[in-house]
Amino acid sequence: MKDSCHDEIALRWPPRQNAGRPKKIPASVPPRIPRVTRLMALAIRFEDMVNRREVRDFAEIARLGYVTRARLTQIMNLLLLSPIVQEQLLFEDSAVPPGIKEPALRSVAALVHWGDQHTYASRIGIVLNAVRPDRP
Repeated sequence: MKDSCHDEIALRWPPRQNAGRPKKIPASVPPRIPRVTRLMALAIRFEDMVNRREVRDFAEIARLGYVTRARLTQIMNLLLLSPIVQEQLLFEDSAVPPGIKEPALRSVAALVHWGDQHTYASRIGIVLNAVRPDRP
């Protein structure tokens, strides 16, 4: 008869601490800034960099930022928005609903007249507090 030795080795797996539980967010974390707000601020910053001659042109910014010149043009076209819309994007908390995406803003910026921009911006959900008629 063969001797057989059966030893049991207890394997303890470390408990999965956070399995199935939502992550706890500390109360001190500031709310996330909307992407369109960050892109608007970037466009203003890039224009300032070119005006102060920190960089030669927008193509150089595109190279430094590892983006295409076409993408940088899309970002810079946000400067074509009326000052009221830009202000709402940058400073008003309630002005940018969560569903507003950059392509929608690009279609607003494609409109030449600021009054038309205000009308279209209101339609897509941007609240304009101080809309002033800019043409008769």
